[in-house]
Formats: sequence, structure tokens, C-alpha cells
Amino acid sequence: MARRTCASNRCRPGILHPRDAIVKVTSTAICGSDLHMYDGYIPTMEKGDILGHEFMGEIVELGGDVTNLKRGDRVIVPFTISCGSCFFCQTQLWSLCDNSNPNAGMAEKAYGYSAAGLFGYSHLFGGYAGGQAEYVRVPFADVGPLKVPEQLSDEQVLFLTDILPTGYQAAEFCEIKAGDTVAVWGCGPVGQFAIKSAYRAGGRAA
Repeated sequence: MARRTCASNRCRPGILHPRDAIVKVTSTAICGSDLHMYDGYIPTMEKGDILGHEFMGEIVELGGDVTNLKRGDRVIVPFTISCGSCFFCQTQLWSLCDNSNPNAGMAEKAYGYSAAGLFGYSHLFGGYAGGQAEYVRVPFADVGPLKVPEQLSDEQVLFLTDILPTGYQAAEFCEIKAGDTVAVWGCGPVGQFAIKSAYRAGGRAA
């Protein structure tokens, strides 16, 4: 995970690969899964690591191979880092990307398999600096970041980076049909997004 030593308070990562982008963070959030690292359940954290995987912001710098974005674009950045070309990415299983975690061997020893590289989520998942920062280097920027329409505020779209899709996927797995009665156990933020998603799928409250 990138660590930064700066002579001033303004510390900015640089482009390391032609598919990179540098995002100036305008909004970020703290996810419940960050607590796993604070509580010591996720190994390989090191002093100075930068956490955070729910963030969005403005593109301020681009690698030469990124042609679908431009400086000044507002983007949301998904938690997972995906190359776009491996088997898993080609089948839209982005969180299983074969190419974005340079430390996949470590994760396989710990868990039996490796997920994709993840922002701000230990060296097991690539050691990438996260979004609790002023600027973030975003690898494979031609795949992950999504442009935000000008008329939408940060508050309207920030949760699309991780927590809203988590609740949505829970409802999606249930294959809810119009008129189904739906019960959700646990009504924290993810549970509330699951409820909203169930309503949109046609479910009704239990």
C-alpha cells in the first residue's frame, strides 16, 4: 500500500502507468469493512498506509492510454480495481480480476484465493493507497471510474462506489418479483439500501 512522505501538507501521487489517473478527492466515506483493519482482522497493514475505498472526485491528471476520460471530469471510483481484459473482467466478475492484485499469492495463502486489487485495503489486496486522502492514483482508469453528470451532487452519487451496490446485490440475489414480501434483518446503511432496492424491484415491506 502506498505511503507518502511529504515536505509540505500537499502530497500528491504521480502517474506510474499509461492507464493511470490521478483523482482529486471531493467526497469520501468510511465503510464498516474498514473496521476490520482497525480491529486487526485484516493482516499486512503497515504504518502509514492510506485507507478508504468509498471516494469520488475530479480527474486532474491522466496517463496517455486513458482516452475515455479527460481532466476536469467528475468520477466515482469503485472499490475494486479491474483490468477489463482478463477472463473475470470479460464476464463482468470485476471483483475477481486476475491482473490487478500484484500480491495475489499472499491472499491465496491467507484465504485460498485472491480477489481483485482493492483501494486502501491492506497489502493482501495490492497495497493500493485509498481514498482518505487529498489525491488518489487510480490504476486501470479506463475501466473503473464512472463519469458523474453535472446536475448530480456528490451526496447523490458517492454511495455508488461501494455501499449502495452491496445492498442492491443482496436484493438482486433474492430475485424479487412484483408483490413479493421482503424482510431484511439488520437495518444499518447496507440494510437500508437493500430495502430501497427491494422496493424498486417490486417488493413490499414485511
